[in-house]
Amino acid sequence: MLETMLSPGFIFTVALLSFVPVQLFAQNPGVPVRFAIIGLSHDHARGFIPSARNRTDVQLAGIVEADEALVTRYANNYKLERSLFHPSLEHLLAATNIQAVSMEHARAIQAAAQKGGVQVLVNYETTWYPANQEAYTIIHEQKAIGDIRKVVVHDGHRGPKEIGCSEDFLRWLTDPALNGGGALTDFGCYGADLITWLMKGERPASVFAVTQQIKPAIYPKVDDEATIVLTYPHAQGIIQASWNWPYDRKDMEIYGQSGQLLVPRRDALKIRSGNTSEKDQVPSPLPGAMADPLSYLAAVVRGEVTPSGLSSVEINMVVTEILDAARKSAQTGQRVELK
Repeated sequence: MLETMLSPGFIFTVALLSFVPVQLFAQNPGVPVRFAIIGLSHDHARGFIPSARNRTDVQLAGIVEADEALVTRYANNYKLERSLFHPSLEHLLAATNIQAVSMEHARAIQAAAQKGGVQVLVNYETTWYPANQEAYTIIHEQKAIGDIRKVVVHDGHRGPKEIGCSEDFLRWLTDPALNGGGALTDFGCYGADLITWLMKGERPASVFAVTQQIKPAIYPKVDDEATIVLTYPHAQGIIQASWNWPYDRKDMEIYGQSGQLLVPRRDALKIRSGNTSEKDQVPSPLPGAMADPLSYLAAVVRGEVTPSGLSSVEINMVVTEILDAARKSAQTGQRVELK
């Protein structure tokens, strides 16, 4: 079994190479899912390592990295044994019995996964926001605001250099061949994922995008500002992705036929329906496998969860199509019709 978890921007991935039958986990629920990280140039690797350190359901079994400077930095920063590091995937596979692997170049991983007929999971930070999950319930199960008419998603910060991304990550992030773009890819993916999910997987009829290089001296090769407009038969989606905002933000506005739902933070909702006044609501914490990406990863490998929603390959094939169309639209200045 091979399952893959892709993280924001699509390029950094947690691919799960499962060589142990799911039945083993059913018979031995205490057995941790062993995973490895391949490639340390993406700063999101810094989130997986400390997150896994004190867990019993998953175990970091190896790290593949050929850059000795990165190996030394991570070994020192996280007090990791040097024996945990491997110069190549082949060396890792020969030396360990892993069930999960994290690696770069998501598009190549995705293509390989499709060719092999395996599952693909996509990991976004916003997937694990309780407010986003509760918003979906309010809209589609409680039907509290009627059919969706417009979704506006804002994602961004002052810029990767401005917020102090590592030099290795910055080189990767600002290389159009590796990242696929700048702010459009880095932050546009969140909005494309959330809107496609809220629209229950529906492909937009068209995509129109505008990108800018407001800071060409800092980001000469990629855009640092992007706006994407998605049209549906009875709705619109607007994605605002930026490396120019004065503050970090990941928030969303959802407008329906009879009400509106604002998600200003991961743990806050504002709801107004009909003639009622706006009400604040605190979402419930996400339970079980939905609590965080490592819990979800372990549950999928164990066969306890079937990939769906924001993490599913079905939703994220549409996300990829949206971002590809957005790049084409920004380059040509024309709206791209999706047939």
